[in-house]
Amino acid sequence: MYIRRRKRLKEAVSVISGEDGPTSIFIAGHRKKPGFVNHIRNLKYKRKREKIEKGIREGSHSLEEVVLYIQNTYGAREKPQDSHSYMEEKKCLKESLILKHKPELLGDKADVKSPDSYDEESMKEFWKQIKERSKMAENIADEMMPMDLHLYYIKIPDTGELVITIDTVWAIFACSYSGKSMKQIAKDIYMYYGVTKEDIINRSERYLALVTVLAE
Repeated sequence: MYIRRRKRLKEAVSVISGEDGPTSIFIAGHRKKPGFVNHIRNLKYKRKREKIEKGIREGSHSLEEVVLYIQNTYGAREKPQDSHSYMEEKKCLKESLILKHKPELLGDKADVKSPDSYDEESMKEFWKQIKERSKMAENIADEMMPMDLHLYYIKIPDTGELVITIDTVWAIFACSYSGKSMKQIAKDIYMYYGVTKEDIINRSERYLALVTVLAE
């Protein structure tokens, strides 16, 4: 999700930031500067990632060890499996896993193409197909797509909340948070989870996730 902020300066300034990369700045009325600003910011972000990668060393912990760490260090608690947030997360993750590992379970719904044109009818049909696919994925029996999903949360009053998603069947580990002060906790947890020598050599998803989080 993008966050847009506007300030009144000599020109209108739009700041667009996302979790997957550096902030981009667009200045109304100037067509050449935005490209230059983006280039500089992207270059700085690239150099920051390169510096972080040089400093990463092998050293990792299992998901079970991560759970004990967040409980003992930050007092993390597990969300009940009948809670709305847990059920929504499981539904979304299940569909994602099916698309990635067992798309054949969804038949022709596995490949929902974006509309060629963005008229109202085309968009309606596109979202109709997406909803039908989600419903089909939700109804696939658990034994056909086994999961061991656990959601843990760390909440600090007047500060923010951090949610840790863990699935031991698919070796999934992810953190999401609200509140800037929770960012450092997320980085600490990712560093504790760490990477193996093979992760570094192969630049695995686990390795790239660590680099991305540390670069934020």
